Amino acid sequence: MNKLLIPLLLSGLTLLAQTDRVRVDPIEGLWEGYDAEWGHVSRQLIALAEATPAEKFAWRPAPGVRSTGEVYMHIALANFSLLSVTGPALPQDLKSGSNPEKNVTAKADIISWLRRSQEAVKTAHAGLTSSALQRRVKISGKDVSVDGMYLRIIVHANEHMGQLIAYARMSRITPPWSETTAK
Repeated sequence: MNKLLIPLLLSGLTLLAQTDRVRVDPIEGLWEGYDAEWGHVSRQLIALAEATPAEKFAWRPAPGVRSTGEVYMHIALANFSLLSVTGPALPQDLKSGSNPEKNVTAKADIISWLRRSQEAVKTAHAGLTSSALQRRVKISGKDVSVDGMYLRIIVHANEHMGQLIAYARMSRITPPWSETTAK
């Protein structure tokens, strides 16, 4: 039994030592409320972005369709924009009239924007009370709750997560959280 257990243990340690990427538990955060779900999709987006080679950020499935990098920037910008409807101001660098979705193209910069937007959502949500979540705000001529805006933020991130998974698969990139099940 020891002869079998030792190689098994050593191979497990070798696998742990070989990875420097963020490992994402495929179900961590699921079914545990908004904050946990937001953490889950945030970790997956970052893990997938980190697993994507820098040259693939310019890849797009067809002309006129957002590139991989543009999708990540779209998510980051939407996080800030939708969040601003609930109260927090847009970051100063978004008010400048530049077009970060098209102009920010380096992998490290895109991941930085994504992390920054995710942290802004997380921090703002953590500071809200139940009554603040029920406050009404206006968007596109509609009167909606702050809670509804946060739901839209998380749904939007998950919607584009699916798009990015499809992009990754077309580029022969396995999402990090499914590597163990893909074998």
